[in-house]
Amino acid sequence: MKDKESSTTAADNKTRQPGRMQEIFAVLKRHNIIHGVTPEKLRSILEDLGPTYIKIGQVMSMRSDMLPQSYCDELMKLRADVKPMPTEEVIRTIENEFSKPIKALFTAFEDTPLGSASIAQVHKATLENGKKVVVKVQRTRIYETMAQDIIMMRKAVRLLNAMKVADGVIDFNSIIDELWSTSQQEMDFFQEASNLNEFADLNSMVPYVSCPSVISDMITSKVLVMEYVDGIPIDHIEKLSSLGYDMNKIGLNLAENYVKQILDDGFFHADPHPGNIWVNDGKIIWLDLGMVGKLTKYDRELFKKIVRAMVSHDIFELKSVLLTMGETTERINHARLYTDIDDMLTKYGEMNLSNLNLGKLLVEMQTLAREHHIVMPSGVGMLGRGIVTIEGVLSACSPDVNFIQVASNHLKKSLLADFNLAKELQHTGKSTYALIKKSIDIPAQLSDILKMTIKGQTKVNLELSGEDETLKDIRRMMDKLVVSIISAALIVGSSLICTTDMTPKVAGIPLIGFLGFLGAALLGIWLVAGILQSKRH
Repeated sequence: MKDKESSTTAADNKTRQPGRMQEIFAVLKRHNIIHGVTPEKLRSILEDLGPTYIKIGQVMSMRSDMLPQSYCDELMKLRADVKPMPTEEVIRTIENEFSKPIKALFTAFEDTPLGSASIAQVHKATLENGKKVVVKVQRTRIYETMAQDIIMMRKAVRLLNAMKVADGVIDFNSIIDELWSTSQQEMDFFQEASNLNEFADLNSMVPYVSCPSVISDMITSKVLVMEYVDGIPIDHIEKLSSLGYDMNKIGLNLAENYVKQILDDGFFHADPHPGNIWVNDGKIIWLDLGMVGKLTKYDRELFKKIVRAMVSHDIFELKSVLLTMGETTERINHARLYTDIDDMLTKYGEMNLSNLNLGKLLVEMQTLAREHHIVMPSGVGMLGRGIVTIEGVLSACSPDVNFIQVASNHLKKSLLADFNLAKELQHTGKSTYALIKKSIDIPAQLSDILKMTIKGQTKVNLELSGEDETLKDIRRMMDKLVVSIISAALIVGSSLICTTDMTPKVAGIPLIGFLGFLGAALLGIWLVAGILQSKRH
């Protein structure tokens, strides 16, 4: 049944693609894109293009290294200030999902949404028992629209790859894959309900953290009902300060909890922008857990090593973690990788730890890995963006709180908590015994090597850094030399044939000689073109 539905959806998407393309062109035309794009116009265009492009705008809002700050500030509004659905459409979706009229479900339902985002919007309502709730309603036909957009994006990427745009520096396919994967996660309201329950369980012992509870019998694929939690967004600094809140303490608690989510739980909020972090009665309320990141215990250990390596400027350790965590697609130039990591850490090493931006450093590390043909897990990108976002929140709300300092202190505490003297002594004893045992074998091994050397049986394997590039250059030179020799041979041979009366003839030249001259001319043109092209590079 599922196969039949998926094939129907695929066929449906194919028939709608031309219509979607016309819709996109109509939006661009309506906004007069040929007359320039202001920050406000860009936000409006992305809003009108729909959820896929809104998600792209949300990601780009964090990339001030790629866009001017004025554009980033405007795109920030796409996080929780998206054009809402009409109330009639919202009510129709709720009634279709629960097969009941809206009045049979809620005694009160507010038409004006509390918030409207790319995937869904939320409305305040009241249950029959008087409990205040929020109703999260998915946008109409969002899955089909985003699926069409992703298909068109993949086609565009194939065209860009064929034209060698960005020349592999930007992995567009992995970006699209992650965009689609996270969007599908956000569109699964059953998964979001599960995320809320798991988050509440993991943070049940943290007195200053909470999240909305789920109304378990009011969940469908497109509607999710949760308890209503009052609060103030964390970036409303003046209002929080006027109520007596210590913003420095709130920021410290926020950073400590997010570090715990990453390093201890391996289950972290992947979209921690200010609209998803509220403060109420001294507690930090985490909202919208539709998109979460998950790290295995092994991944968490590797991330801890990354933080330690960055703090201690350990190039060897960071290089080792990169190669362990990622998957290499081509042969690695280890010397150049070491140098690039050294340059990156040197640039940040001159900064004080309090000024170090861990999120930006992680994003830069991922870019470096990509340049060296190391494919990092998709979760690393999500983690990097999450940390970039949380550091932005801290910078605006609690500038004195430094995320990497909190992470470093957390690591020190966990190391002390995990330290076991008896186990350490046992491990050291085993290592010492193994070392002594191997040392006994060294004289015998040296004796074997000397005997093999005397008999001429010793072999030495060397790996020269950059040898691949050198060999490629030599091959190119040899290819050009061979072409030159063949061209010269064709000219000489054709000239000799011209001294004979061989028939048939073309323009008074024997046909075979004519073809020889033609071949020599073509090879010569190809050779000259290759030389000119290599000079440009």
